[in-house]
Amino acid sequence: MSANGKNNDRLNPGMLQPLDWLLLAVPAAFAIRYVPAWQNETLLFIITGLAIIPLAGWMGQATGHLSARAGPGIGGLLNATFGNAAELIIALMALSKGLVGVVKASITGSIIGNILLVVGASMLAGGMRFNRQTFNKTGARIAATSLSLAAIGLIIPTIFHLSADRQPGGWSPQAERSLSLAIAVVLFITYLLWLVFSLITHKELFAGPVPGPGGRGGKMDAIWSVAKAVTILAGAMTLVAFMSEFLVGSVESARECLGLTEVFVGVIIVAIIGNAAEHSTAVLAALKDKMDLSLGIAIGSSLQIALFVTPVLVFASYLFGRPMSLEFSLPEIAAVALAVWIVAEISGDGECNWLEGVQLLSVYLIIGILFYFLPEPVHVQNGKSGPASLNAISQPKTAR
Repeated sequence: MSANGKNNDRLNPGMLQPLDWLLLAVPAAFAIRYVPAWQNETLLFIITGLAIIPLAGWMGQATGHLSARAGPGIGGLLNATFGNAAELIIALMALSKGLVGVVKASITGSIIGNILLVVGASMLAGGMRFNRQTFNKTGARIAATSLSLAAIGLIIPTIFHLSADRQPGGWSPQAERSLSLAIAVVLFITYLLWLVFSLITHKELFAGPVPGPGGRGGKMDAIWSVAKAVTILAGAMTLVAFMSEFLVGSVESARECLGLTEVFVGVIIVAIIGNAAEHSTAVLAALKDKMDLSLGIAIGSSLQIALFVTPVLVFASYLFGRPMSLEFSLPEIAAVALAVWIVAEISGDGECNWLEGVQLLSVYLIIGILFYFLPEPVHVQNGKSGPASLNAISQPKTAR
């Protein structure tokens, strides 16, 4: 299992991969956005979502080649830093537009999707080819434990609201934002220490098959030059920024047209768009009987979302003048807790089969159905923004 959960390699870098054909959506998105006769917000939302998928893959590939050039230490840091760059860019764009609800839902959606959807699809795909697959249960357990601790940090603000809101004057938006900021600092420091542990002091616990940047365990293809890798990384990030701006700008009109709620868009759609490239990498690795790599991608990505992306978004929200708390709706924290519990369970025996994959996918579908039918929350007049606050779920309180 890799330390940061990313393997940004491709099978044949000189050839187009299936997802790369979605790059045709990039010029189509620009045309829909800027040609007056073609403007359609719903279509723009769909096309930009498709365009981000291959761009995220190319960002990952460029980062993988830079990591190979830089060596294990700096390479691991580069992967850890840029591993979830696409999701971070989308979330920052949404945050700048004031779509705090979508941002917070995408955080929980990425964690849930990586654990249930990615791991489930990988186990199912690998299990259809191999009767029994094994993985490094020590590394998986350490990662799962770290993810459990990170999930606690995301759940605590909601528990604080439930507890403090029952006492007169015990809860206020400012108190919750201050609590969330303090937790974000703790999560970020924990992430730095996780990097030290996984990349320096105990890296042998996460050692697995290390393929070259051009293939998964097979013949090593040529490593890109630094200039080429940096150019492609910068170009892909720039296009992702444009696509993210288009996506965020059209999300409100699109969700109203499609009849979707803000939470469903964040938890399911945005999370899948941001993680689709690594989803395919995890499944392909499982098909080659490399479950260490698949679990590393899924659990490592969830860890990075919880410990790195989330704190960065909280810090950035202050720069945008829209301080964001880490209070989530009850269905979101229940789904996160369930997903984390499941990954801790499956990492115990160091082996898996296709039925476990089906079970994980079933749970993900059930959660997706829940969020699809969950009504749009009522925002209360207490200075808060985002998905369902507990005031909207429980009995309304007098605005403070």
